Amino acid sequence: MTGSIRVDGNTLLLGDGVHVRFIRTLRLPESGTHALPPNLGEFPLRRVEDYPDTVPGEWLAKGGVMLPVYLREAMWLSFGGTREPAALQVGVGKVCAVSGERWSGRLARDPQNYVVLPRQPWLDGINSGEGTVRQFVAVPLGLGATVEGQVTGEETTGGVQLQAFPLGPQALERWREGERARLLPPPPPAPGGGGLYGGPPAPSGGFGGYGAPAPMRAAAPAAPGAAPAAPAMGLGVGGSMRQEVYRDDRALSAWAPEPAARIFVHLVTPPAWRRITGEEPPPSPVDRAAYTRAGLPWFDFYDESGHDLPPAGTLDQVKPVGDWLGDDHTPWTSPNPHQITPLGPTPRPGEPVRDGDW
Repeated sequence: MTGSIRVDGNTLLLGDGVHVRFIRTLRLPESGTHALPPNLGEFPLRRVEDYPDTVPGEWLAKGGVMLPVYLREAMWLSFGGTREPAALQVGVGKVCAVSGERWSGRLARDPQNYVVLPRQPWLDGINSGEGTVRQFVAVPLGLGATVEGQVTGEETTGGVQLQAFPLGPQALERWREGERARLLPPPPPAPGGGGLYGGPPAPSGGFGGYGAPAPMRAAAPAAPGAAPAAPAMGLGVGGSMRQEVYRDDRALSAWAPEPAARIFVHLVTPPAWRRITGEEPPPSPVDRAAYTRAGLPWFDFYDESGHDLPPAGTLDQVKPVGDWLGDDHTPWTSPNPHQITPLGPTPRPGEPVRDGDW
């Protein structure tokens, strides 16, 4: 893949304008449906190729970037800063987070296997339909708790996969013409006569197989002389929240047939992050009950013009990580109604990132 991929601070820049940031957040309870949890800061991103002596050899082969994440830590993906339309595929262990199908590398409509940017401002979890998603939660490979393990019956990939498709040349030019017309200043009033989407606003603090677990097939061991293996991490699911995954209203043929860029995002345990990079990982996530007791905000995004995708059949069967890791004993305090903030519609690149074989 020859498309441009760069890291600018903690933002991934894919192709000519897709912006993706990975955001730390509070983990929701695994029962009930909740408001959107807050932004607790960005996960740091590092290029795998910058650590050739300390990352496992298979990571170097896959290329991409890495970020540190704690066991059972929750995250969401922010697409703020994306201006021109793009179709973004999001894979969790090479299972599509939107359709529940295995990673295909091509756009599909039945079922839809991508989100439309900038129409989709963020994605907090796998598509569960009826205006909800189920939160992304980090878990180790090998237990069967990941989405990958439950859908495919094995855990060999882990991490997160992203692939961005631009509009085709004609559709893009039509969109740009429409934007130019929309942004033109209004004409002056006739003599004697009368007058004549980006993402949502940023909240305070940031943004812009089924049934019982089966034994999982382990990844191949590292080659002799390679850097030590690191614990492999993937994404399972936690609680449900109110969030729509929007249906694409364009023809599938409007999108380019080939992606502009793709990338593999490795999830690293804090000890492995420290060993690989020499850096301290971010502190463990804030206590969620303390966050709520402090009166800090939650969010509710409403857009009456959007059409939500139906639930994906395979994803509907994915069980929460608590079924594998045990009950969640972290205290939970529901936010008061006045803490929920309603939202609605309203760089200089760094070093390029090498994509690899995955």
